[in-house]
Amino acid sequence: MLLLVLLVVGAVAYLGWRQSVPGVRATVTPPRAIGHTSTVPFVVQATRGQVARVEARVIQNDKSSVALTQDGALGPRVEIPLAIDAAALGLREGAATLEIWGRDDFWRPLRQRDRMVASVPLTVDLTPPRIEVVASTQYLAPGGVGVVVFRATDASRADVSVGAVPFPSFAAGAQRVALIALPYDYTAGTPIKISAQDEAGNLASRGVVAEILPRRFRRDRIEVRDAFLELKVPELLPQRPPSQPLIDGFLVINRDLRRQAEEAKRRIAAKTADKPLWEGPFVQPRNTKVFSNFAETRTYVYGGREIDTQVHLGFDLASTKQAPVPAANKGTVVFAGPLTIYGNAVVLDHGWGLMTLYGHLSTIGVKVGDTVDKEGELGRSGDTGLAVGDHLHYEVLVNGISVTPVEFWDAKWIRDRFNGPLKAAGLTVIAGVGESGGDATRPAPARPRARARRGR
Repeated sequence: MLLLVLLVVGAVAYLGWRQSVPGVRATVTPPRAIGHTSTVPFVVQATRGQVARVEARVIQNDKSSVALTQDGALGPRVEIPLAIDAAALGLREGAATLEIWGRDDFWRPLRQRDRMVASVPLTVDLTPPRIEVVASTQYLAPGGVGVVVFRATDASRADVSVGAVPFPSFAAGAQRVALIALPYDYTAGTPIKISAQDEAGNLASRGVVAEILPRRFRRDRIEVRDAFLELKVPELLPQRPPSQPLIDGFLVINRDLRRQAEEAKRRIAAKTADKPLWEGPFVQPRNTKVFSNFAETRTYVYGGREIDTQVHLGFDLASTKQAPVPAANKGTVVFAGPLTIYGNAVVLDHGWGLMTLYGHLSTIGVKVGDTVDKEGELGRSGDTGLAVGDHLHYEVLVNGISVTPVEFWDAKWIRDRFNGPLKAAGLTVIAGVGESGGDATRPAPARPRARARRGR
């Protein structure tokens, strides 16, 4: 009799325990607002067993719309990025509520039905940001730089793109400023546009009008010699298999390491300051000559056979061996160290995405985080990386995109094409550039000369 009582009591307790096990619970991370298309992530978790059913409903004006339904053995924990299409659900601007319903597959004496496990308020915002172009550089050329000043009302993010390449914008009072670069291989008709997004995910875009001036770049043929391969391939590709021919190693360097350098420039670009750090024209190192040109297409020849074609980005500047390398303008060091084909390199940030790169250095005299004045010494020239002879590889970058250095060496260009849009928008212009556009403190920059030593 006692055993029977214990069995009955135990069974009742066991069934009572199973019935009392809590059902699923949900955690929702609601955005501040949802727009035409938005994603609201949430998590549903079962206390016991697995989640068997999940349903998401959006309630607005007493109308309930099912946004998602999932059935089956979904697992003990389910992460769901809920995509909400406002038009498909018939949503209008205003308040709404997101409800998450669900159940698990844990057996209970009394069957558990779907129950609401989370309810969060939503704000539906279907109005996109408003974009107004205030001022911009009117004349651009491939390999050149422009300034765009605009307003993006109610936007949480705004940038300017040239084709598929985005350039960030920076707050300047109630306006925003973006530096843009036309790549050397810019194709006529590629759109330049401002894109803005608000917190609800609504998008707006507007084109930027500019006249594109023609610009042609030089071509060159470079003879690759065995002595150069024997010197540089082991340095730049130390893990090369011993059986691999040196010329094959060179091609890996010239293609893959060159591409890695370009990717590194784009990553470094994210470290830029949100204000200009520079003043006046950029300076060319004293007593240097330009021996290789920006965007020069180089055909590499080995044993009488064309083996590769690459584009040289930047200028090669040469003077004396291990010459001091000065900063072209005020800035902050954001990179200092080996950079694939550029050897020992320094990258200076001048703010608003504008940077300068100094490559092939024999020694580096600064470290990341250092603030450098105009013409402050960064290191000494050398032949590290993919270089023949001691010289400086110098680049100007806008958000990691290489542009011609001559524009920033030219005080008149800065006054007209850079300060012009800033002044038209009522913003503070770059100091150190006279109204006449001249800079009496430095001679005019040297023009490209016949090359004697160069980077590969």
